[in-house]
Amino acid sequence: MTNTIIISLAINSDGDLFAGSSGHDELRGSVFRSSNNGDSWTKVGSRTLGIFAIAINADGDIFTASIGGVFRSVDNGNRWTVINTGITNTWVRTLAINSEGDLFAGTMGGLFRSTDNGDRWTELNLGSINTDTNSLSINSAGDIFAGTQRGVFRSTNNGDNWTDLNSGLTYTAVRSFALSHEGLIFAGTSSSGIFRSADNGNSWTAVNFGLTNLSVNTFAINSGGDIFAGTNYSFTLQGGVKGGVFRSTDNGNSWTELITGLTLPNIFTLAINSDGDLFAGTSINGIIKSTNNGDFWREINSGLTNIRISAIAINSDGDIFGGAWWDGIFRSIDNGGSWTNVNTESISTSIISLAINSGGDIFAGTRGLGVFLSTDNGDSWIEHSAGLTSRWVYALAINSDGDLFAGTSINGIIKSTNNGDFWREINSGLTNIRISAIAINSDGDIFGGAWWDGIFRSIDNGGSWTNVKTFLTNTIVLTLAINSDGDVFAGTNNDGIFRSTDNGESWTGVNMGLTTTYVNSLVINSNGDLFAGTDGSVFWSRDNGNSWTEVNMGLTNTRILNLAINSDGVIFAGGTGVFRTTEPTI
Repeated sequence: MTNTIIISLAINSDGDLFAGSSGHDELRGSVFRSSNNGDSWTKVGSRTLGIFAIAINADGDIFTASIGGVFRSVDNGNRWTVINTGITNTWVRTLAINSEGDLFAGTMGGLFRSTDNGDRWTELNLGSINTDTNSLSINSAGDIFAGTQRGVFRSTNNGDNWTDLNSGLTYTAVRSFALSHEGLIFAGTSSSGIFRSADNGNSWTAVNFGLTNLSVNTFAINSGGDIFAGTNYSFTLQGGVKGGVFRSTDNGNSWTELITGLTLPNIFTLAINSDGDLFAGTSINGIIKSTNNGDFWREINSGLTNIRISAIAINSDGDIFGGAWWDGIFRSIDNGGSWTNVNTESISTSIISLAINSGGDIFAGTRGLGVFLSTDNGDSWIEHSAGLTSRWVYALAINSDGDLFAGTSINGIIKSTNNGDFWREINSGLTNIRISAIAINSDGDIFGGAWWDGIFRSIDNGGSWTNVKTFLTNTIVLTLAINSDGDVFAGTNNDGIFRSTDNGESWTGVNMGLTTTYVNSLVINSNGDLFAGTDGSVFWSRDNGNSWTEVNMGLTNTRILNLAINSDGVIFAGGTGVFRTTEPTI
């Protein structure tokens, strides 16, 4: 599975590669390490919502820039320490280290310097103003260049004083720098392409011949002086694509597009090792590598598991379907051993709910595009959203008659009696129309979990609803499960798990043993054992929820978004990737 968003790369003196990923919503950014030139990767740190930059000093100490500030590792990435003393804005975008080991951190609110390996930081003024700092570079003379939302600044005295250098530079944000062997400086901008300076930044000239995209995120220069630029991509009116990686062999006078092997990615970061191998961090291809100076690229993502699986469903044949937050639907026909992306163009989107009926038809609820149906085990998909106003479908459930129920963001609960061909609202009695969970018991009673308003119950197949929120008022019900005795369990976003043994009339908190109260998923095996997927681990209860035991051995990412159980009692956990229990639970 690809679609890991890599926004920073660095290589140490031993040739180890370090990659920083971004995070969206609850998905956290991570640091990955490869000791075999990118053939495989190991996660060595999970810091915050995005690892924007990685820098390594002469001693091998590693520093990362993130929304949480600056982190340091002195053992090749195995352990990390936050080092923010003196930093007043912890949204750190860029890092640089000079020959003396002084550290510079550019933030969304100015620039900071540390002369003691990051233990303490001092704020530096960029001339008369402080501004967002996107990029930093230091030349062999020790001059520091800062790329900001207001152009380029230079300091010739280690950051104490700064001069703005924008002669010839189109007024635009400067995202990246490159310093050539001949002393030329290249600046990549957000919308005006590449500028070159031959006089240490005093004046600039645009050098965009051959560029098809002028949003330039990153540079790298190899030992032969070839310059590589990574850009965003955009679509043409004719359906083509502009952007990717570009190479210049004439100091920026002209650029050649290098996209063979790429699949429409934004290029966020570039790095070159001592052998001249070129690595690029992308928006949808994970990390790609070229061993022939950029002429051809291939993905090298083994071990990069930073894909968010937000829904899992298993059919009667044991085929497993995983809905991804950014990348559509994956299918496994070998019990999770391997996965195939089964997207068509129509469903290449975020999947947040899945359900399978007794005939094997698969329904997928999406984030913004409604409901899709597959009648051929995922090989093709057709939109089935007639009657929907809200296209955000958080939850799907099917009763014994084949009626479909969907929880939506603004339509409340909708129902289809004709396999999804048409939907209608069934909201009589609902006082909250943002429904994130649905479950149906053996008598056909339906329970709907709402945002901030507890649980609603219908005993007439959705004809009317009664609020049964006696147990809580100010939380989000994220998941519901019902056992064979009719006991109902509700997982919430901040209050843990609640149980009702009287069909929702009353509720009791059942959280003994839970170490986190953010519960994303609940499932029950044929023995009646409960499993809870939480923000911190998977928990198992053998006594109907009275007590819980953490079961996370082998989980390399313990934020679990979804659980599913097959007929053998094997549990599949979706979060950052998919995990499977090594033994059945029954």
